[in-house]
Amino acid sequence: MHVPLLLTDFLDRSVELYGEKPAIIDDERILTYRQLNGRVNQLSRGLRSLGVKKGDKVAYLAPNTTEMLEGFYGVFQVGAVMTALNTRLQPADYQFILTHSESKVLFVDEELYPLIKPVLRNIPSLEKVIIHGEAVDNREGYDEWRTQFSPDTFDRAELEETDIASLLYTSGTTGNPKGVLLSHRANYLHALSSMHHLRVSDSDTLLHVLPMFHVNGWGSPFYYTMNGATQVMLRKVDPKLILQKVKDNGVTVMHMAPTVLNMVIEEYESLPLELEQDLRVVIAGSAPPPAFVRKVEEDLKWEFIQVYGMTEISPLITTSIPRSMELDLPLEDQYLLKAKTGYSMVGSKVRVLDEMGDEVSHDGKTIGEIATRSNNVMEGYYKNETATNKTIRDGWLYTGDMAVVDHHGYIEIVDRKKDVIISGGENISSIEVEGTLYDHPAILEAAVVAVPDEKWGEVPHAVIVLREGYAEKEADLIDYCRKKLAHFKVPKSFSFVNQLPKTASGKIQKVVLRKKFWKGHDRMVR
Repeated sequence: MHVPLLLTDFLDRSVELYGEKPAIIDDERILTYRQLNGRVNQLSRGLRSLGVKKGDKVAYLAPNTTEMLEGFYGVFQVGAVMTALNTRLQPADYQFILTHSESKVLFVDEELYPLIKPVLRNIPSLEKVIIHGEAVDNREGYDEWRTQFSPDTFDRAELEETDIASLLYTSGTTGNPKGVLLSHRANYLHALSSMHHLRVSDSDTLLHVLPMFHVNGWGSPFYYTMNGATQVMLRKVDPKLILQKVKDNGVTVMHMAPTVLNMVIEEYESLPLELEQDLRVVIAGSAPPPAFVRKVEEDLKWEFIQVYGMTEISPLITTSIPRSMELDLPLEDQYLLKAKTGYSMVGSKVRVLDEMGDEVSHDGKTIGEIATRSNNVMEGYYKNETATNKTIRDGWLYTGDMAVVDHHGYIEIVDRKKDVIISGGENISSIEVEGTLYDHPAILEAAVVAVPDEKWGEVPHAVIVLREGYAEKEADLIDYCRKKLAHFKVPKSFSFVNQLPKTASGKIQKVVLRKKFWKGHDRMVR
């Protein structure tokens, strides 16, 4: 008998096997898996009372909280689609995403409500807004609303594994974000693969550092729940608080961006702490230098695990954990491997392909584009067939990341084909930033490129040609951008030139601009 792969299975398993075990530690609040399940059932009944049915979109704007995590399972039980919103966007971004996704219900944290309040009246599909916290603006508070409903077993909507579970928006190479459609099957099989490689078990305690809106926090609400792990919530990234929660709660694993780990290391060096438990950190984002890996493993005594993926692949497809035959290598060589993008995870075929679609030589020099065939791959971009067909070709999803492969078979990203800057784990569309700059009356031409940055890995830098008669300064343009863009998208610096380098056809040669800033680096990405 065929049993569909549904994400609701994961919470069911933990209720059955770990019902009285702490599922969530959210500051002073501790919930067992059985208590969490009761809250999820209340949420599902509440959604059904609002008329939410299979295929409807339910949006969440929230930090890492109990309410955010239980949202996944409560939404899935009614057959609806979870649409998690980045907490660092501007009101106009939220208006676009909520309108494009046709979201019917929005749950928003009381602290984040001011970010979205200005545009709520402009979203025609939105029927209900519920506040995580105290009621504001005559909108219901979540707990008061939820507790009207029974926590008993909920009669779920009938689903197939090919049904959509989540709709997540990612910055791409065009101005507006693209909605990534991920099925129950894709998320389920990704969870099985990731838990294997990351050695997730019921003895784990996870600190949710990486935001759950980032590809569901790298799928962590799924495979840590499936294994009955305890999950500790973190509302805001604060390195001192992270270390305190690690110590107080016996945390054994954290997922985070390299920039956050760097902040934690700096805090640790000023205030070291003795841990009784082993701790591993899973780093997703730009690959760090080997010296960074050495510091984590030798000074902090934590295990460093590098992974790679993207929203369109659920998201993880590679890891760089040294294999058994490489454990005899000198430590420095092992650190070098750990700092690379790595090799395929179970369930994904990952290749570096040249322009003819052939695999590049494993010589550490020949550059190609990372492509994958995987059970994790998205169903497509929502209402954007053109972008879908451009990304998925001949059964392969092309990532836009340019890489080499060494003689061990380890992939290493060296450049990006897409005009995307990845700063502190956030995707930034350079074209979106350029569009904002072109709206300024003083700017004749603009090109935005990634430049190296010690804290964030890389940040946007704008190269500008001013119109005749204008004398705008860098500070003026930064202030202008801050009024139009989310702060992490704002160029951190500007260069002023008389003309931009162009091809014979008139296309701006960004690679020429970038080379100047990456001189002395062995790759043009961090």
